[in-house]
Amino acid sequence: MKNIWILNHYAKLGSGRHYKFAHNLYKRGYNVKLFAASTAHNGNKNRINDSSKYIEEVEDGISCIYIKARNYTGNGKQRILNMLDYAYGLLSVSKKFDEEKPDVIYASSVHPLTWLAGYRLAKRYNTKFIAETRDLWPETLVAMDRIDKNSISGKILYKLEKFIYKKADKLIFTFPGGKDYVESLGIDISKVRYINNGVDLEEFDKNKSACILKDSDLDDDNTFKVVYTGSIGKYNGVNYLVEAANIIKKSGYTNIKILIWGNGTEKNKLEAYIKKNKIDNVTFKNSVNKKYIPYILSKSDLNLLLGLKLDINKYGLSPNKLFDYFASGKPVISNRKLKVKYDLIKKYDCGITVEDESPDALANGIIELYSMTKEKKHELGKNSLIAAEDFDFKILTDKLENIILEN
Repeated sequence: MKNIWILNHYAKLGSGRHYKFAHNLYKRGYNVKLFAASTAHNGNKNRINDSSKYIEEVEDGISCIYIKARNYTGNGKQRILNMLDYAYGLLSVSKKFDEEKPDVIYASSVHPLTWLAGYRLAKRYNTKFIAETRDLWPETLVAMDRIDKNSISGKILYKLEKFIYKKADKLIFTFPGGKDYVESLGIDISKVRYINNGVDLEEFDKNKSACILKDSDLDDDNTFKVVYTGSIGKYNGVNYLVEAANIIKKSGYTNIKILIWGNGTEKNKLEAYIKKNKIDNVTFKNSVNKKYIPYILSKSDLNLLLGLKLDINKYGLSPNKLFDYFASGKPVISNRKLKVKYDLIKKYDCGITVEDESPDALANGIIELYSMTKEKKHELGKNSLIAAEDFDFKILTDKLENIILEN
């Protein structure tokens, strides 16, 4: 089990879940190749602008094969064709590396075509097939009203999902309720494993000290800084935070300042809203390079995990930012109500979870944490660090290696 091929449409050298796994596995004696598309996540940058079918780059012993795929914008036809480019290209380009026949194919689902290509490769090489689910396809699309469950496309995706779940040797889910979901489909759950997303604590602590962001709001020690980092889109629930800020202001808590780092389709609208309503305890910042996030979070007093009320939340969550929040050693507040057994904030007692889609509940939760004693806040922050240690990528790689070595 020495040659591992990891398939992830958006993988890249230097960062990300699968690069971290590849890096740690390489140090343990494995030969790891990443297979990714040549386009960046937003589709408007391409590593291949000539007739080449692929390019190979190597960093710290890890080889990444970028497969040519067309540019796209948005979520329309061109993005679907981009996915097809990657899946079909993967089946062709992989033949160039037959001399290093894989012992394991590990296919991660940004989209289900990666699974299908992974299954075909596993059949070709008669090797172990691990399918990883990061988002439920098509369940997530149905929950967000992007497709109808009974539409032709919906039925095809559900059929493909069930096919892969039956055919894979092992199933990895990045959220804790994977077994619940697989069981609901009537499929054997004995092959289901759980590896959430995580954080590289060594890298986090290094960046916290080395990558300092000068910001007057962060440097203001006279305010209680509530920080949100990430996308500001339709499904991120930042509008509830803005409304909660207004409630906090009207309640007379002038010392609480909400700082939002990120970009997205809703940002301009929300900025206009706070200006119109004179909500002066919220400040929108621009997106920053991820290397600055550890420092930003280290200067916060409370970190925010936001989202909408979706039925799929019952299976648990795996947002990357949550593990950065844990690593900061600060309390966390979430408005993503989960089953108790899947709520990591409750499990580690490192903050509180309030009702979904309720500005009042979010405002009251922020005020509750603000009003806690210094000792209690310190205790919650200490528990966050304990959680971070459990989700360090070295620990997560231990779990992955065990799955690789299982019969």
